[in-house]
Amino acid sequence: MQKARIKIASTDIEKVNQVCQYIKDISDKTGVAMRGPIPLPTKKLKITTRKSPDGEGRATWERYEMRVHKRLIDLGIDERALRLVMRVQIPEGLNIEIEMIDV
Repeated sequence: MQKARIKIASTDIEKVNQVCQYIKDISDKTGVAMRGPIPLPTKKLKITTRKSPDGEGRATWERYEMRVHKRLIDLGIDERALRLVMRVQIPEGLNIEIEMIDV
C-alpha cells in the first residue's frame, strides 16, 4: 500500500496549523485514512550580536531567534484526495513537500 507523506514547515505557527486543518478537512470529506499532524522538533536558529558597532561603551548584546515549526502528515492515497491536497492555498513563507512512500 502506498501513502503520501506531507512535510510542512514555516516560521509562522498559525500558517502551519491552518494548512494542517485544511488537509484534515479534506481527509474527513473524502474518507481517506490520515495520521497526523505529527509535530516534529522546532528548529531554533539563534544569532547574538553586539549592540555597540564601534566596541566603545558597555559590552551589551542583542539576541535574535528564528523558530522553524514543522509538521508531518501521512495520508492514504486516493486520487480525489491528492488532487484536493494539491489545490490547497499555500500561504507565503510556507514550505510543503509531498512524497509517495510504500508501507
